[in-house]
Amino acid sequence: MSVRGVDRRQMLKLAAALGGGAALAALGPARAAEDADEAAIRALKPGEFVWYPERAPQGMVAVVVALPEQRCFVYRNGVRIGVSAVSSGREGHLTPTGVFTILAKDVDHHSSLYNEASMPYSERLTWSGVALHAGGLPGYPSSHGCVHLPLAFAKLLYGVTEVGTPVIISDGHTGPQDVLDPGLILPPDVTAALGSSKDAKETPSPEPVSIVASGADRRIIALKGGVEVLNGAISIQDPDRPLGNVVYVLTAQPTGEPPRWVAVSYEGNGAKGGVAQEALSRLIVAPAINQQLAALLMPGATLLVTELPANPDTRSGRDFVILNPHGTV
Repeated sequence: MSVRGVDRRQMLKLAAALGGGAALAALGPARAAEDADEAAIRALKPGEFVWYPERAPQGMVAVVVALPEQRCFVYRNGVRIGVSAVSSGREGHLTPTGVFTILAKDVDHHSSLYNEASMPYSERLTWSGVALHAGGLPGYPSSHGCVHLPLAFAKLLYGVTEVGTPVIISDGHTGPQDVLDPGLILPPDVTAALGSSKDAKETPSPEPVSIVASGADRRIIALKGGVEVLNGAISIQDPDRPLGNVVYVLTAQPTGEPPRWVAVSYEGNGAKGGVAQEALSRLIVAPAINQQLAALLMPGATLLVTELPANPDTRSGRDFVILNPHGTV
């Protein structure tokens, strides 16, 4: 942990010294060169944000907090709809990197750890105290581990997220990409699964499933409501080549079109960002496991492909917190 902590502190200091410009150029959303708002995003000062929800009025939301840039990026259906300056955890209270889901929301939350401090528009990421919420924004990491947002932005973000929305906290990321080769779960499988659920006697839970595919463990694990509902073996094509970290979110499409995966590559926990267009297709899953996965999928499902371990110890450990609402940091 100490080595990673030093590396991250150096990255944050470098990004601050450069005004975030170099980091944003290297790690900003895809197609940045075509983005008319790139200059505005680079120039954001503490407390400032941009917000354009009309670019994607509907669809699944994913949030990326990029620690070196001290920015929060909000995507809906793969389209960026907002960016804000943030303040993450200071030295000794570093905000953990990983993939989380929003566990609970509270407009008027007060901290149980820090003298009932006000945490407006709080969106909890761990049960041990890490959350997105409105807070102080001095222009550098200053929190006890939470991600502080401008009050107005926190309110807007609160309005487009829900319990289960994925939040990626990273040391760098790429913008969302439509996945051309879905690999693991083909669109017909997803469509069939969604269609059959409509005819079921019992209404399925609206909470999306969270899936982790670990190259280190050669396992794929599905969690729903914090409970493991699937654990199966996988193999990897070209196993000597790193998978990196890639998060896939299943997004609904207009009537008649199958859902599709939208991918975000991110850097964190000692692993680089993976190649979004190939990581999923490199997974080899037995037909029986594939059928079980298809039955669990619904829009909003999140799949993390990583080269790192994903056993119960690392899922809840300090260095690697992923998709586990009952874990601690």
